[in-house]
Amino acid sequence: MKAAPRFELGIKDLQSSALPLGHAAEKKSIESFIDINSKVTHSLLFICNGHGEDVIASEIIKRLLKKIKNINIEVLPLVGKGDVFNSMQSNNFRKIGFLKVLPSGGFSNQSLKGFLLDLLAGFLIDNLRNFLIVKQKSKYNCKIIAVGDFLPLFYAWSSECEFSFVGTSKSDHTWSDGPGWALSDFYHKFKGSEWDPWEMFLMTSPRCKNLIMRDKITADNLNRKNIHAKYLGNPMMDFVNAKNEKISNILAFKRIILLIGSRYPEAFKNLDNFLDCLQDLNLSADLVILLPLSINANVIKIQSYLNKYGFTKQSKVEFSIDEDSVWKKKKQYILIGKGKFNLWANMADVGLSNAGTATEQIAGLGIPSLSLPGSGPQFTKSFAKRQSRLLGGSVLACRNKEILLKRLSLLLREKIYRLEQAKIGKKRMGQSGASKKIVESINSHLLS
Repeated sequence: MKAAPRFELGIKDLQSSALPLGHAAEKKSIESFIDINSKVTHSLLFICNGHGEDVIASEIIKRLLKKIKNINIEVLPLVGKGDVFNSMQSNNFRKIGFLKVLPSGGFSNQSLKGFLLDLLAGFLIDNLRNFLIVKQKSKYNCKIIAVGDFLPLFYAWSSECEFSFVGTSKSDHTWSDGPGWALSDFYHKFKGSEWDPWEMFLMTSPRCKNLIMRDKITADNLNRKNIHAKYLGNPMMDFVNAKNEKISNILAFKRIILLIGSRYPEAFKNLDNFLDCLQDLNLSADLVILLPLSINANVIKIQSYLNKYGFTKQSKVEFSIDEDSVWKKKKQYILIGKGKFNLWANMADVGLSNAGTATEQIAGLGIPSLSLPGSGPQFTKSFAKRQSRLLGGSVLACRNKEILLKRLSLLLREKIYRLEQAKIGKKRMGQSGASKKIVESINSHLLS
């Protein structure tokens, strides 16, 4: 039997159908679930809701495909188009769902403006369509792995299928550390967990076969509530290289990694703010600024910002660390590289970071960083504060440009200060290898 073609749902598919919404979703669900061959023993659906969650899901999927030969895996990304899955070539894997990049870059709970823009862009309609797809899965003995927070957990619970939940987006470090005077801190202390009561209710479902948290403190707090949660390590550290021999090519320089995020146009604002700061940085040594870009980045627009701040492209200068281009202004070099984060993450002394998952990953590598919160809609002051507490201060949120420059100069000059700030970040994020343990747990508890 020939392999079934890759299948992706689109809005036009539903619009062109003469069937009502529910029937159209059911039809597409059945089509997306045709057995690749008669020997398929397991059918899995991954549901994830964010870029970091997509990356984690992709690593788990790769390992499952290697571990179990007769398995059919689908993934339904609830945020964006799930571009990270496009490179996965397997007849036993496909991406499904109504996929759209929202104005906020993801369903925004960080700002009212982002929330309203997402609603106007059709967030609710598309999620209803995706919800109807998931609801059909129980008819075909499908099992579900939800990665993220409430939305994928709710989808999995509503499906009436057996499921596993990998809770990557919440940690009790965010409210148990620090002064804790915010209203949200009192709320979380009252609950005893950052997870909300309705989320904990879904976790107690008899169909939830294993529950995996991102850190030990969160798992322990859930266990105190008789919710059987496990901590198997943090899978985010499985996707970055701990060492890179090519670092020898730039060891003579002070090194900054610039993480502007993957959500545009907000990422452009972050780049503009950081470049504005760097033009006033007084540093005697030459500086290399690593600028790894997401796959969806508009490089021409990025280059226009470099031109704005006086950087010129260098045609005869190479650092030989797989950079796409080199830009220079006085003693500062900027190296651009699309999709180079995993390669460059370990090369920096310090990070300037208005990002989510990437910030956590460099913290886990022992690289301290500074953030400069903007107007959002995603990377806001509240998000930056939460992130700083999550990572124990290995990333520090700066109120303004002056504070950022002062801290940046100190971090670049004083190695001891860098190591002190980075030490707890490595402890919070843990070592690599969690993805393998998560796959073993899923295989034992959900698939057996």
